[in-house]
Amino acid sequence: MLNAVQVLAENNFGDTRTGGLAGPMGLFLIVLLGTATVLLIRNMNSRLRRLPDRFPEPGGPVGTDRTDSSVPGPSDGTHPQESRTNPPSGHQQP
Repeated sequence: MLNAVQVLAENNFGDTRTGGLAGPMGLFLIVLLGTATVLLIRNMNSRLRRLPDRFPEPGGPVGTDRTDSSVPGPSDGTHPQESRTNPPSGHQQP
């Protein structure tokens, strides 16, 4: 019995004290990943702030150009009228 415990407790992985680089390298990787995450979150937030509040509805008249001046802009003070007769049901129909 004692012999089996000694075999299981034996260190077969060599000297674990030499090269002690795992701790500092792990800390470096954690700090690097944390910094990258913070920078990515800041970049995404700045891009989301630049998006318009509302996007134009798809399915407009065919053949119109996107640079058409008759489309009211968000700074015109005019609001487009919605032609929806049924309340939204949560899913879109083609």
